[in-house]
Amino acid sequence: MTERSVLFICVENAGRSLMAEAMFNRNPAQGWRAISAGTQPATAPNPRTEGMLREIGLELPPHPPQLLTDEMMANSKVIVTMGCLDSASCPAKLKVIEVRDWALPDPAKLDDEGFRQVRRDLQARVEGLRRELSLANKRQAALAKGR
Repeated sequence: MTERSVLFICVENAGRSLMAEAMFNRNPAQGWRAISAGTQPATAPNPRTEGMLREIGLELPPHPPQLLTDEMMANSKVIVTMGCLDSASCPAKLKVIEVRDWALPDPAKLDDEGFRQVRRDLQARVEGLRRELSLANKRQAALAKGR
């Protein structure tokens, strides 16, 4: 089975999208992996992101904040934005392709409890996406067997 990608996008790739990538890749749906990127990547992750991930037993992804590329978008089967679709920093093409926007607040602007709430919301949404993709894998396998 060819590996498929979920692409998590936010403006800086310093908080939400990095956390979502780490959460998804801890236990991805079979044949899937997550990547993340930003439309205007920061030079480093938000200083609190690593600590917030460690609190739940996760590490930062192995890459620094990285720039969203056309290739990433073209090679991803699922694209999830973190609430940047109304931002001037979001490329116009994201507004015309099918993406899921989770509309999460930027935790960099919140206190630690607000940051944790964004993390909890991400955990729930990533787990739901993982279940959805696993079910889609099972449906696809069942259809293939029926042929």
